[in-house]
Amino acid sequence: MYTLFKILSSAAIIGVVTEVARRFPSYGGIIAALPLVSILSIIWLTVQSESSEHIQRFTVGVIVGLPATMCMLFVIYMAMKSSIHIVFAIGLGILSWAVFLGIQKAIAGVFHLSM
Repeated sequence: MYTLFKILSSAAIIGVVTEVARRFPSYGGIIAALPLVSILSIIWLTVQSESSEHIQRFTVGVIVGLPATMCMLFVIYMAMKSSIHIVFAIGLGILSWAVFLGIQKAIAGVFHLSM
């Protein structure tokens, strides 16, 4: 039952953001850029009694993923601006995200940083 509640409440937030974006694209984008998924995840992890250390490691993972996510969104934007079909634009964005994370991991390895 709890899992169903998490799914429905998270889906409702996504639905609201999508409706705002449909009517007001700029505001929808700003709202979508809010760390809603991260905040919800932290809340669900806390409610599920995960340790503070576990939640801190999750938060670091989110921070590590931010640059790659920004790269992905930029690639999708540029691809769509170049009239590339949305499916291909998203595919290119996901590919750029994976490549960026790979490069980021390689650089972290060179400097002996853990990710």
